[in-house]
Formats: sequence, C-alpha cells, structure tokens
Amino acid sequence: MSGIRVVTRRGFLGNVFSAGALVLGAQVLPRTAHGAELQEPVDASGWHPNLFIGLNPDGSVILAAHRSEMGTGIRTSLPMVLADEMEADWSRTRVEQALADSRYGSQDTDGSASIRDFYDAMREAGASARQMLEAAAAQKWATPVSECRARMHAVVHDPTGRKIAFGDLARLAAQQPVPTKEMLRLKQPSEFRYIGKGVPIVDLDGIVTGKALYGMDAVLPGMVYASIERSPVLGGSLKTFDDKEARAVHGVQQIEVIDGFKPPAGFQALGGVAVVADNTWSAMQGRKKLKVEWEFGPNAIFQSEVYKQHLIEASRKPQTVVRTVGDVDRVFATAIKIHEAEYYTPLLAHASMEPPVALAEFKDGKVETWCPTQNPDGVQDTVAKALGMKKSDVICHVTLLGGAFGRKSKPDYVAEAAILSKKVGKPVKVVWSREEDIGFDYYHSTSAMYFKAALDATGKPVAWLQRSVFPPIGSTFDTAAQYSSDGEMAMGWTDLPFEIANHRAENGPAQAHVRIGWLRSVANIYHAYGVQSFSDELAHLAGRDSVEYWLEMLGKARIIDLPKQGVKYPNYGKPFSQYPLDTGRLRRVAELAAEKSGWANKKPGNRRAMGFAAHRSFLTYVAAVVEVEVDGAGKLRIPRVDLAVDCGRVIHPDRVISQFEGAATFGASLALMGEITAADGRIQQSNFHDYQVARIDEAPLETHVHLVGMDENVPTGAGEPGVPPMAPAICNAVFAATGKRIRELPIRKQKLV
Repeated sequence: MSGIRVVTRRGFLGNVFSAGALVLGAQVLPRTAHGAELQEPVDASGWHPNLFIGLNPDGSVILAAHRSEMGTGIRTSLPMVLADEMEADWSRTRVEQALADSRYGSQDTDGSASIRDFYDAMREAGASARQMLEAAAAQKWATPVSECRARMHAVVHDPTGRKIAFGDLARLAAQQPVPTKEMLRLKQPSEFRYIGKGVPIVDLDGIVTGKALYGMDAVLPGMVYASIERSPVLGGSLKTFDDKEARAVHGVQQIEVIDGFKPPAGFQALGGVAVVADNTWSAMQGRKKLKVEWEFGPNAIFQSEVYKQHLIEASRKPQTVVRTVGDVDRVFATAIKIHEAEYYTPLLAHASMEPPVALAEFKDGKVETWCPTQNPDGVQDTVAKALGMKKSDVICHVTLLGGAFGRKSKPDYVAEAAILSKKVGKPVKVVWSREEDIGFDYYHSTSAMYFKAALDATGKPVAWLQRSVFPPIGSTFDTAAQYSSDGEMAMGWTDLPFEIANHRAENGPAQAHVRIGWLRSVANIYHAYGVQSFSDELAHLAGRDSVEYWLEMLGKARIIDLPKQGVKYPNYGKPFSQYPLDTGRLRRVAELAAEKSGWANKKPGNRRAMGFAAHRSFLTYVAAVVEVEVDGAGKLRIPRVDLAVDCGRVIHPDRVISQFEGAATFGASLALMGEITAADGRIQQSNFHDYQVARIDEAPLETHVHLVGMDENVPTGAGEPGVPPMAPAICNAVFAATGKRIRELPIRKQKLV
C-alpha cells in the first residue's frame, strides 16, 4: 500500500521544481482542445500545476501527463512528444501525473482522442521550450540565435562547437518570451528522436514490481471504508431498512443513507444504504446483513427477451431517415432478387479487471479525491454538484487504472466517496465488488438491425436499406431521449463506404431501462457487426470470394463527402477536410489483411476457415482476417488474427500494436460470450462465472498487427478501432467453416454443430 500526502496546487510546484526552474505550461496550449472552448482563460503569470514542461537547474526535466493511464501507454506517449520536440534526453526526464485543471483543455481520456487531439499541442509546447533555451544560449554567448541549436539536452553553437547544458540555461530561459505559434520551428519527421520509435513506458517498473499506485492502493491517515447497498432496479427508491445485524458486524462504525438520484441519472451517485467500517471486509459483510425494502419504480418492467422482441419489431418498420442516396423504394419495386437479414446484439458490461474504487476527503469546505478515473474534469463537476460546492474546490488526483474501457469516465463512484466523507467527517474509500461492477454498470447498448438489398443478375447490390434501433447514450442524460445522436449514427451507420447507387439508412426509437454508456468503440460494435456480416451474406449468395466481392462493393478509391450529401456527420470531432472518409485507405488495409493472412491460399476445410471484415472508426481504417476452428463438439477456437491498420502518424509503435492485440481479444470476448440480461428490471449476471470474458484457451492464439500509413501527417485513434471488425470477421469465418450464419450475439448461444 502507498501513502498519499495532501498538497496544494502551489505546493505541488514547490515540491517538483527548484528555484530558477524554467516552467512552461498552459500558455503554450491552443485556446481550444477536444472541440470545446476552455472554461478559464490561460493565466501566464505565476506558477501553476497545469504545466507540461519544467526544467530544473540541475538539468532534470519534469513532463506532465494530463491524460489517464489504463494500459495504453499515454502517460509515456504524450510526454515523449514533448521531449522529442524539446530535444530532451529521455533518461533525464520524469513524468508527473497532472491534477484535474480546466486549463489543460479536456482531460477526458475517451474516444481514442488523446494523441489526435494533443499531438500538435505537445509538439508546440516542446518546440517552445527548445526555442527559449536556444534564445537563452544566444543571449549568454551574445551570438545570433540562428547559430544556436538544441541537441540532446544541450544547446550547441554551430560555428564554434561550444555547448551548454539545458540545466545551466534554465534560469535565463525562464526569462525569455514564449514564442508565438507563428514563430515556432517544428522538427521535420526525419529529425524525430523518439516519435515513431518509442521508449519503455514510464510505469513499467512500478507495474511489474507492484509499486505502481492504482485506485485501491490510495491510503490516507484515519480513512474508513464503505460498501453500498443500492436498488437492484434503476431509479428504485428506499422504503425502509433494518441495520441492527449490520451494526453488529465487527469493524462496522456507522450506517449512512445516500439519497437517490434525480432523473436523469447522468453521473450522479445511484443512492442507497452505505455501511462504513474499519476495513473493506467488514464493510461488505455488514452490507450483506442489511435488510432493505425498495420501491422499484417503472423500470421493474424491464424483461430482456420482451424488450428484444420490441426492438426487432421496430427494426422491421420504416423509421427516421438519417442518410439517403438515390431511390431505394423504386429499385426494390422492380428488383429481380431481394435478400433480407436481421441482426441482434445484447447489452454488454465493461467488466474491467479493477472494479470502481475512490478515496475522498471532505475538509474545510473542500474535497480532495484519489481515483482511477478517465475523466478528472467530470470528477470535479460531479462531486461539486453532489455537494453543492464550487468546481474549483474539488481536487482530483488520478491514479493508474486497472482497465476502464469507458466505464471510468463516469464518476458516480467518486461522488459516493465524497458524499460519505462529508457525512462521516473522515476520508472514505468506496470499494465496489465485482458483483456491483457488473450489476450497476453504464451498459453498452443492445441493438436490433434490419437489412434489405436488391441484387442484380451478378449478385451485386443495386439498392441497400439498413435500419438500426437501440436505446441511445443520450437517455442517461435526458430521460426523453429515444433516438440516437448524430455521433452514434456516424459510428458505422451513416458512413457506409460502399459504392451503391441507392442507399438508405434509418434509425428507430427505443426507451432505456438501464444506464446506457459508451464502451470501447461504442456504436461501431453493433453497426460493424451488422454491415460486415450482411455484406458477407451477399458475397456467398453470389458465389463470390468474400474479399473480392467486398472490394467491388467498396468501388474506386474516392473521398465520400458526407456533409455534402446532407448527412449530419460529426467525424469524431475533427474537420472533414483534414480527416476525410477515404475509401482508398480502407481498400489498402483490406488488401493488406488478405495478403498477410494468406487469404487466397487458405480454403475452408475440416471445419476450419477464415472470415473477413473491414471498418473505419475513430478516423482509423482497420481490416481483420480471423481464422476459426470448430471441433466436433461445437467448441470454437481462434488460431490466428491478422489486423491491418492505418491510424496515420504513429507515435509509439509498440503501444499501438499492443492496443490492437488487446482489441482483438476484447472484441473476440464480446462476440463469443458477452451478454447482459435483465428480469423484472434486475441485472441477472453478477461475476465472471455468468458474465464471461475470454480465457487463455478462448482468446486468439496469435494476433498479427500490420501497420501502414505510419508517416501520415496526422495521427488518428488507436485504442478502440480494432474492436469493431472482430465480431463480424469471426462470424463470417464460422459460416465459412460450418455453414452456420450467426445473426445474434453472443456466439456461445448458438449451436455450431
């Protein structure tokens, strides 16, 4: 266990930097980040913890990481960009986790956005430091700054070869004006020292030796532990409770009630009865002894099977049009052949290895929190609203995250700890069990999809209709929301890349009965599954090779200008002009995946076959070829996965490859066995025995990641895009191996023999 020392923002700087340090912070950042205007003006005066670069007179460099580390390597990759542009010696740098502070811009580590949103900003911050050091050396030597060049932690005078170390320039560099953006001289790619090559991740030693600080490791003097009994039905209210037996459990100190949330749920604490104790075990045992009665409310009607049929029926009826090209109705009326199919995916849970946990201390009208969060900004907002205080009075320290997948950007668990700390008058750590983690998640949405295609004499589609119905994420923040957002529709639905003259996409309404949230790759999961499975169906109907048929549907390399077609297409928050939908890049990864997997030479046989799928998400192009083997008992194995990936400029190749390797296992796990169901509003799964994840013998045996486009000018997403093509590629392989078409997930519910 690691101790935590409470420090102020100003104290943080005093402990990190010594007198005479060069400190570069938010003043070098752009005014906007992640598409949102900063809430506070940049304050260039004084010293603040919202910094990115600090140089001490002893030559040590402190680099601040303002994004959350959950295995992606982002605490290394972003600081690595700073060090590269600064010309710092990586061995002389130290990475510090930043506190939550709005002057960083968005700190929400979601949406595969960290590199693509802050790559340019980190380069500019590093280049600013480099040029200020060069200016300081020029002043010291009384020479033109054009003769001074930073090289590997020193500034060299080119004409004479004189050299002065960064540390010796810190005090003088701090007096130099910060260059404007127009004055910056960014490195050429050929000059990169770390970018595109990588370094060992900064947390490696701590993780493998058990010294790294995760949320559960946080400790404060005098802290207590809490376990909370919540309504098993979303929105249920507390009627009565008897805590006599709970209080008798050794170590239990007190029982506190947390008020239920006022709809919409948002990130509010769910409410319930909290048992506060000396230790986690006593708190959980005491909670089991509570006798609680609930008024369950309207969501008690939620029955998964009934709800599923409702979604399927809705998907069979005309719904709201979200994209249209040509006239599908006219073509369907005269088509020589029509093919229809329906697909269904269930609710999914995040089930990260580390369940939610948070430590909070309310003291002197302020709250300090330590938590594994993807969203420190959201922690400040949520806690401030829960306690009726100013956001600036909430301090959030970010620990390492033992997995997250989107769950830990919803800080309801942090609000619980803060509320209880104020009630108890002590630091409180709220610890969720695995059963709570699965039973009270922000679930990935269930979806029903309907497809219809009119085929010409060669079996190619001349008209294509698709309809998707699912409870939207917006329902968590607006109880009236039943239709998906433009962003959800843009995740594999309104951006169909095929060159089909007549196409219509529709979206139907659905009422949510649980909290719906984003999970790794979001709506792309079910949309890619439906689209890529249906296209494979059409290929087999035509008697064609799946990859060749898919490439013909994709058509010639072109830019699909969705905004010009009138499609509301947020494009993951990035300008379409800079990040277009380029079918040429999609074609390239499709062809590469087929080549690297040996697709052309491996024909189905002995219940072993390959499946193909390709998909663009988070501005990244990914194609998957998955090989499956189904034995005589119907058990499915995945001997090999090939992923071809174009994610633009690659900063840390090893970390990118590892993310796609992880995505292959994650995507396979969801496809094979992921399913959350409800009866009378209660979630029926509770732990890994009934919400399974892939074990060693079920995960892909080999995963090969093939990167292309690594030298593109702009980086795109890496954490999520590997997930969407996995389910359809697996299902398409199952069909090729067994003749069994999987139109409903998870696969384990289907008989493969």
